[in-house]
Amino acid sequence: MDKLTTNGIRITVETFYQQNYSRPMENKYIFAYRINIENRSSKTVQLLRRHWYIKDSSGMVREVEGEGVIGKQPILSPGESHQYVSWSPLVSDIGKMYGTFLMLNKDNGSQFRVSIPEFKLIAPFKLN
Repeated sequence: MDKLTTNGIRITVETFYQQNYSRPMENKYIFAYRINIENRSSKTVQLLRRHWYIKDSSGMVREVEGEGVIGKQPILSPGESHQYVSWSPLVSDIGKMYGTFLMLNKDNGSQFRVSIPEFKLIAPFKLN
């Protein structure tokens, strides 16, 4: 698992290759990832937006930006966490993702960015 803490917000990422949905002969590789967002700060925060960079070994780079995560903009009091699972397609069997979450400090109205740790997307058969 990859972990990173920014401004008291800890992001943990775990990845899973989706063999049943992937089609290597068609250059279609599907990866799922689980994100845990933990508020280790003393303030109440809300996740407003996500901004991802998705790169694969073919050289393709995609940028994905939008409101919230899977249709939600969770509010986290100190000590609370939010977890979600999403997925990404690649055209190669190796890639990586990284990005940021835009957060709102509900106590004073300020906004700040939280870094999402870079994580690798590697089909298990490449590890042998």
